Amino acid sequence: MTVTIVDHNPLRSGVMADSWISVAVKCIPRSMTQFSHISKEIISKLPTLKGKKILIFGDVGVDEYVQGHVGRISPEAPVPVVEVKESETKLGLSANVAANIKSLGGEPLLVSVIGKDKSADVLQNLLTKRSISSEHLIIDPDRPTTSKLRVMSGHHHIVRVDYEKKSPLSDDVLKKVSEKIESLIKDCDGVIIQDYAKGLISKNSCQMIIEKAKEHGKKAIVDPYRSTPLDFYQGAYLMTPNRDEAFELAKQIPDHEVWNNVDRIGPELIKILKAEKMVITLGAEGMKIFNGKAPLHLPTFARKVFDVTGAGDTVISAFSLAIAADWDIETSGYFANLAAGVVVAQVGAVACTTDALKEYTSTHF
Repeated sequence: MTVTIVDHNPLRSGVMADSWISVAVKCIPRSMTQFSHISKEIISKLPTLKGKKILIFGDVGVDEYVQGHVGRISPEAPVPVVEVKESETKLGLSANVAANIKSLGGEPLLVSVIGKDKSADVLQNLLTKRSISSEHLIIDPDRPTTSKLRVMSGHHHIVRVDYEKKSPLSDDVLKKVSEKIESLIKDCDGVIIQDYAKGLISKNSCQMIIEKAKEHGKKAIVDPYRSTPLDFYQGAYLMTPNRDEAFELAKQIPDHEVWNNVDRIGPELIKILKAEKMVITLGAEGMKIFNGKAPLHLPTFARKVFDVTGAGDTVISAFSLAIAADWDIETSGYFANLAAGVVVAQVGAVACTTDALKEYTSTHF
């Protein structure tokens, strides 16, 4: 069943869109009873995800959160003085994707590059605490391990400090990465390419893993970076940009009339990437799935939103596991939305657990 919706809103996440857009979308369930049925179906299918091996290729890092109280302005400069109360380190970037895969019942095979420094030690210790192997991380002494320091007061970010090097991998390191992926990919159930534009993802590295995935009959899912050339991702099975990323990536589409129209961007990205499917997440509005038919609009499950950091990591983790377990794309989308609804209700990049999913479902549905 389809319904025609006339959209009167000229703004989309700060980007001007067509003021009148008619889109055909598949009618989706909206009553609490129907949501309850969907969420219970997802919970019943969670055991099928257990043990699925997902190869994750992307930049990794450490996230440090310093929490404090702001009570005065510094006499040295017009900046707030934060009286530190506590600090915490968490897995960041693709390491957070690995944490999501693990906490949802899967087995992450994390392939990335780290430095030979204190942050690398912290990262490996954090992985060990989550029972995630760090044996597939390749050490490059010429680049630092990416780390981010966030200073916060309550839920408010005061400042973020990044330690990183964004230069491409050397030929020698890229060869080691290629050999590592070749040794792992034949035994995995799915592949994630996570692009944070920190240097690991290049056209060569991205196409290398997509080609190897196809060679071994694996589906490669990409979480893109907004300014990366689209030909980096060509041949991927599925891509999961958020709306802002989709609008930026769309600027590479020759037909500028589609640039600010989500429902036209999706099919165009599929065509350019030669992908099978496309998912564009829409924040509080849920997500749209493009599957060669009319766009399928799935609503969000979020009840409270404190911090969207890491929500994209949770979405791609849920999709990769569900697809590896042969769930249909619609159920996979609802699962991803449900898992994202859990993590955005917490501060910082956190992993969604099956226990948290079950509790969230029983509480809200």
